[in-house]
Amino acid sequence: MLSWQIGYRGLLPQPLLDGLHPTQRVPRWTTTLSQAAWPARGTLVADDAGDIVGFADLCPTQDDDQDAGKAGEIVSFYVLPTVWEQGVGHGLMSAAVRSLDAAGFTCATLWVLETNDRARRFYTHLGWEPDGAVRDEVVGEAPIRDVRYRYPLGP
Repeated sequence: MLSWQIGYRGLLPQPLLDGLHPTQRVPRWTTTLSQAAWPARGTLVADDAGDIVGFADLCPTQDDDQDAGKAGEIVSFYVLPTVWEQGVGHGLMSAAVRSLDAAGFTCATLWVLETNDRARRFYTHLGWEPDGAVRDEVVGEAPIRDVRYRYPLGP
């Protein structure tokens, strides 16, 4: 929640961010974790002395214009702001890419809020590139646009 509340400040409606509570996510995470099928589907965590400081949720692509046998997707990628710029995100992303590659996918994709310049710089720095796909959604009654990024896998 803290990653959302700080990372999306000024990008999503503040009442939405203020209203986020970890207990709201328990049912979703219970389902997500029970569906793990490594290395193609699951959740990686970054820890610091036993405390979770980041996670990456992976699965075959959920996009209709992609082949789920060829494209793996990073559905969620968050790192606590207290460890930003300490290499945690880089290490977690490297592990996510290795997992998707080990699953036999030829590319990895992820979606990022178009106005999230910090995240977009991070992904670009690691070699991800926008592939031209966008999707429009409504989050907390605010219209947003997500941009899809792609990363090549394999030899």
